[in-house]
Amino acid sequence: MNKQVFITSVILSLFAVIGGGLVAFTEKSTAAQIQFNEKQTLLRTLNTIVPSEQYDNDITQSTITVDASQQLGTEKESVVYVAKKNNTPVAFIFNAIAANGYNGKIYLLVGIYTDGRVAGTRVVKHRETPGLGDAIEERRSDWILSFNNHSLDSLSEKQWKVKRDGGMFDQFTGATITPRAVVKAVHQALLYFEANKQQLLKSATMTSNQGEG
Repeated sequence: MNKQVFITSVILSLFAVIGGGLVAFTEKSTAAQIQFNEKQTLLRTLNTIVPSEQYDNDITQSTITVDASQQLGTEKESVVYVAKKNNTPVAFIFNAIAANGYNGKIYLLVGIYTDGRVAGTRVVKHRETPGLGDAIEERRSDWILSFNNHSLDSLSEKQWKVKRDGGMFDQFTGATITPRAVVKAVHQALLYFEANKQQLLKSATMTSNQGEG
């Protein structure tokens, strides 16, 4: 009996070791592919904001880190992607958060050209109501494209609101809170860029001199 128990224990132990080794091997062998897929997904999103023909660097690797900012809606450090042409910054893409969506926070990427114009905006995560608030997604409507090429100079502060509030951006039928939150977030990102432009350009230049990373 004791011999049988011993043999069974050894067999189970071997299965455990082999199983654990297979799991570790699988994780290691797929990690690189997962990382590559994530990078390609990010790149596709960034390219909808700043078209690839407008820059010649690896935008996913050309980044700077900025402190938490009330204007960006961030509570901790966040990454800013820098698009460059001939080693000169042409646009910055910020992670921004609209905290006052209908169902919580709305996570955005806001691209801003160095001349202060909006390059593009995309919603990357939200919990807004399907069929109403989700019209902020590009796949649902072209509303998000209405920010393109606008700036603090092209629109007055009063115009950076939805039409119901006296601004120039459309609201959605039955859903005003969601677009209102996004408009405010984009406007705040522009204000952040204006206030920090010189430091951002300096940081981007330092990154160029030191090599992308």
